[in-house]
Formats: sequence, structure tokens, C-alpha cells
Amino acid sequence: MRFPARQLILSLTAILVAGCASRPLPKYERPLARARVQSVRTTAYTHSESDHLKHGRSTALGTRLRAEGVRSAAADWSRWPAGTVFRIQETGETYQVDDYGWALAGTNTIDLYKPSRRQMNAWGVRRITIENLEWGDADRSLAVLRPRRKHPHVRRMIDGLESRYAELKRPLDPPATTAAPVATRVASVAPPSNAAVAPLRPFNAPVGGYR
Repeated sequence: MRFPARQLILSLTAILVAGCASRPLPKYERPLARARVQSVRTTAYTHSESDHLKHGRSTALGTRLRAEGVRSAAADWSRWPAGTVFRIQETGETYQVDDYGWALAGTNTIDLYKPSRRQMNAWGVRRITIENLEWGDADRSLAVLRPRRKHPHVRRMIDGLESRYAELKRPLDPPATTAAPVATRVASVAPPSNAAVAPLRPFNAPVGGYR
């Protein structure tokens, strides 16, 4: 007996959805001590990965992925809240956390946006030293995440934000030297607190063993 095409499609879709729902979260890592300077594991991602094509250059905040000036980065927002701006000491590049992903939830890894696969692969996996120039907004992070809590990786970030809320709201220690104001550089890319939040950006499927 021939299996109806429509029923076959529905069955395959159900299997796919079930597989995504049962996907295990990354191994949980104890959060790094919150500090102005941190040693951090980093990876890289790009918009041209096959699983990301349908999302284009959008971030989880609904802004555009940036590869110049203050660049885009993805992280667990309970470790680096949305809007956190940091500078990589080894390269001098400045990034802002405006994205997140399934493979980052519960980890101390920051994913750096690169505009091409070549640059993504060239970065690979590196441990770097970052200087946090401007701490992100825990309240803004929760406002973005709570409507999306049906996703396990989002729930993990929400739980982390709520449990570390008082710590994340404290100002960072002042820098050792006076730096140029960051607010001026990021004002054009950081959405206002009452801006409409874009729909959830699905996690990226593993590429090269990570995303």
C-alpha cells in the first residue's frame, strides 16, 4: 500500500521537531568571575553558514550583524548580558553582545561574528583576554528572553540571569586607565528599551563540531 505523500511529510516533520526538542544542551560550566578583564574561550560564526541563510544578517535583538567598528558577538546573556561591549586585548577589536545561540547557553564561550567562512575558519577556537568596557543590561536581556522561554537554551539563560541578577546589576570596577566613552560608539546600534523585539533566532546547527 502506498503511503500518502502528505502523511509522509507530516510524519517526517514530527520526527524532525521531536529530534530538535530532545537535543541536549551543552555541558554546564560554572560562570566566570565577573570582572573588568577576563580570559575567555572564543569561537566564530558567520551568516553564510547553510543553517543560517534563512535568518540573513539578523541578530537575536533584531539588529544587523556587524563586522566593522563595534562588531557583533553571541554569548550566554546570563554571563554577558545583551549590550555588553568588550575589547579583545590581543587584536584591539571591539565587540558588542547582541546575539546568542543554543551551543552557548550555560557556557563561558563567546562566539565572534565574522563576515565570511574564510575568516570564521581562520579564527577557529582561541583563548583571549577581553576588557569589558560597558556592561550589558540584565533587565533588557530578560525582557527579550522571557517571551521565548519555551526553548530549553533560553530557559537556561533566564534561570542564570535570575539567579545572578544582583551580581549582574552591580557596576564593574572602574578601569585602571581612562578610556574613550563607549556609549557614543554604540548608540547607533543599540536598540532603545522600548523597541520591538524581533522573533527568536533559532540556534545554529553544528558546523565543524561546534555550531
